[in-house]
Amino acid sequence: MKKLLIYLSAVFMFLFLAACTATDDPEGEAEPEEQETEKTFAEEEENETTEEETALGENVLRLNNGTEPASLDPSIGFDAVSWDPLNNLMEGLTRLDQEHLAGPGAAESWDVSDDGLTYTFHLRENANWSNGDPVVAADFEYAWKYMLNPETASPAAFLGYFIEGAESYNSGEGSEDDVNVTAVDEKTLEVVLEQPTGFFLDLLTNPAFFPINHKIAEADPNWHAEAETFVGNGPFTLEEWKHDEEMLFAKNEHYWDADAVKLNNIHFAMVNDTNTQYQMFEAGELDTASIPPELSDQLIDGDNVFIGPYGGLEFFRFNVEMEPFQNKKIRQAFSHAINRADIAEFVVKTGVEPAYGFINPGYTSPTGEDFRDVNGELVTFDPDQARQLLEEGMAEEGYEELPEITLSYNTSDTNKAVAEALHGMFNEHLGVEVTLENQEWNVFAEAQQALELQLSRSSFINDYNDPVNFLESFITDSYMNRTGFSSPEYDELIAKGKSEVDEEKRWEYLYEAEKMLADEMIAAPLRYYNTVVLEADGVEGILRHPVGYFDLKYAEKK
Repeated sequence: MKKLLIYLSAVFMFLFLAACTATDDPEGEAEPEEQETEKTFAEEEENETTEEETALGENVLRLNNGTEPASLDPSIGFDAVSWDPLNNLMEGLTRLDQEHLAGPGAAESWDVSDDGLTYTFHLRENANWSNGDPVVAADFEYAWKYMLNPETASPAAFLGYFIEGAESYNSGEGSEDDVNVTAVDEKTLEVVLEQPTGFFLDLLTNPAFFPINHKIAEADPNWHAEAETFVGNGPFTLEEWKHDEEMLFAKNEHYWDADAVKLNNIHFAMVNDTNTQYQMFEAGELDTASIPPELSDQLIDGDNVFIGPYGGLEFFRFNVEMEPFQNKKIRQAFSHAINRADIAEFVVKTGVEPAYGFINPGYTSPTGEDFRDVNGELVTFDPDQARQLLEEGMAEEGYEELPEITLSYNTSDTNKAVAEALHGMFNEHLGVEVTLENQEWNVFAEAQQALELQLSRSSFINDYNDPVNFLESFITDSYMNRTGFSSPEYDELIAKGKSEVDEEKRWEYLYEAEKMLADEMIAAPLRYYNTVVLEADGVEGILRHPVGYFDLKYAEKK
């Protein structure tokens, strides 16, 4: 039977995922370099003949990470290709359970004060690091303050702003001592929040809040860069890591719940070509794979297909500091020229849904309604209006013809196909010829962050289960903004959307913020993500959370 996953829980929907806030493509962004001279782990397994290694080879799950993780430092690796490995190598105070809810992780229990501001976490006595050290409260205090340290320049730091004193420290206006996170004793951590935050336990499942073995990190700041020095506290350990090529995980015998872990090994390839990874799946070299868009129609209804929601959005950013996109009507014109339904059905395929708003379906409001249903369709495909808005915007700017426009995207077969579709739509509906520019992920990400790109592809994977997560990306000076947009009115809406205690009022601020984003059109939504994965026979137990990072703790290969 086709494994169709339908999630009806309040924790939602989604990406990926997997950020982002993760912020980057769940399919993996960068093209790995070819390594022709080194043997792969698979070859080594085939050439080794000891009984122990033969047994391990029979219980290894073979997956594709797409590309090299940005970093396995949990404060730095802020994208899907880092989150998925990290979520299996490490564990926070809470961990998403099999119902996709935040349950006990390294903390076995916690207390919350009556005012909702103070959380007291009680760590497990048998929570240990992969080197045998006990996981202590000081490891969490160290990790969170390291993330918030301005010198760390963590892209995830804004997630910590719910903690009292965190934002002032990260912005350089306060000190580390202002951050109200305290290791009361070896196994007790106290955290005080700025205001009640109902999704705080869910937030803590994000890898940004994973602990760091502070003794190891103080002795070696690059502890996370190689398999030989990496120390984790999750279900698996990092056994080998050939950069830009592959990783090998092994079961972590020091993990507090090691008895629940069924796999002995996990092998991650790094193949950023959809067709290549599908061919590897067909050849038995991978146990899961994504479906190439051109094969979607014939494969999507197969018995070995997993389909589920995944909270996130693909969209395109307009740089409002570069001509011609300083003009709102011109930005709106380009958005109205996009036929999102055609892109979803004929280009991306795999059952994805076109995005007519920024917040994907699946967030349940305090009144029991879906956020998307309440705010409705905020962007439309309307070629006539697109041409009219373009004409009006050009008149406002005194343009007789538009400046040259470059649409930039990062390396991926699907990204290329989407960019080519947009190229055709802008030409057909606006009479505008845009230049397409492909860049490798690292170059692309740096250029986008530096506001060097005019019109550029983006993706967002939800970091935690609340609509404010995406909307907060566009406040002034946010690391996630990347458009040059700044509005005190919008900033105030988001501030209220975080701090308002009355949940119905809080959501009203979020509805208003999304409508403002759609009107300003600093970003054009394209399609919501989903999870569509081919699984080999015998693969069971992989947890793919609608909001969160895939979990191999309960996975097995029969």
